[in-house]
Amino acid sequence: MSEAIRLTQLSHGGGCGCKIAPAVLAEMLKTLPQAQLFPDLLVGHETADDAAVYRLNDEQAIVATTDFFMPIVDDPFDFGRIAATNAISDIYAMGGKPILALAIVGMPVNTLPIAAIQKIMEGGASVCAVAGIPLAGGHTIDAPEPIYGLVALGLVHPQRVKKNSAARAGDVLVLGKPLGVGILGSTMKAGKLDAEAYRQLIDTTTQLNTVGTALGALDAVHALTDVTGFGLLGHLLEICRGSGLSARIEAGRLPLLPAAVEFAKQGIGPGAIGRNLASFGDAVAFDAAVPEWQRRVMADAQTSGGLLAAVAPDSVDEVLALFHAQGFAAACVVGELQAGEPRVGVVA
Repeated sequence: MSEAIRLTQLSHGGGCGCKIAPAVLAEMLKTLPQAQLFPDLLVGHETADDAAVYRLNDEQAIVATTDFFMPIVDDPFDFGRIAATNAISDIYAMGGKPILALAIVGMPVNTLPIAAIQKIMEGGASVCAVAGIPLAGGHTIDAPEPIYGLVALGLVHPQRVKKNSAARAGDVLVLGKPLGVGILGSTMKAGKLDAEAYRQLIDTTTQLNTVGTALGALDAVHALTDVTGFGLLGHLLEICRGSGLSARIEAGRLPLLPAAVEFAKQGIGPGAIGRNLASFGDAVAFDAAVPEWQRRVMADAQTSGGLLAAVAPDSVDEVLALFHAQGFAAACVVGELQAGEPRVGVVA
């Protein structure tokens, strides 16, 4: 089925590479009203956090998010799995536990066979089952390009919400998954991805960030986000701006998908890399020793990427142990946060 119709050829973009560039999005959002009139809204759009959080009572807050995009892979079932995993990740990124999902489905019904659409939806439902939540309904439209995703809802204790704006100077940055998803997606779209590279792509993008719920219970985890369409640098900048801090990243410590390295050195990657780098402007400074391909990897649009945690230095081992125990073998320290103007410096 996926060989007859390549999903990635039906859309102009794929995965979180479809996101509007950070600078453009900021311009679009700047006229929206602030949330001061809603004291129970614990997290709104002000710091570009991963999900909205609304306090229900002293013990519970609801976490609400939506995420959808066009295909990053050709296989319909895998596309559904990736999109669902990516959407649910925003619940974990707030330290929450998912409880419910609704499907968002836009499909070119005159182009794409019903059987393929069914596989996409089945893929999403399979991930909800793994997460232990119902896929309780949703909404469908006839669209010119395939679009799939979820509305995801979760619960978190109001005092355990992990905002991207609560990091502290001296915090150590821990990244949970390797980078390179967008690069492999672009390679696949070009017909150059072998079976092993595809396995790496699917394994990382369908791994639920379940460790976020456990991280939410740790006082030493001060801030949390997931790395998606704006790349590592873009989402780290959101932490810096929200928390009023600067960051230092060591490029040589970054975990990378092995199959993505050579393609990155060839300059392969989604158009979102260039858009992201342009949006960062002088808020990101690279040491001269950092090669161009590594700079691009750090701006690569990740789909269903890893959690990025700002952790008190004396609890780093505990946090890494949590990641590793839940199957995030690549999790490692990649940098630190410091007092200073909101910016990111990258050294070799």
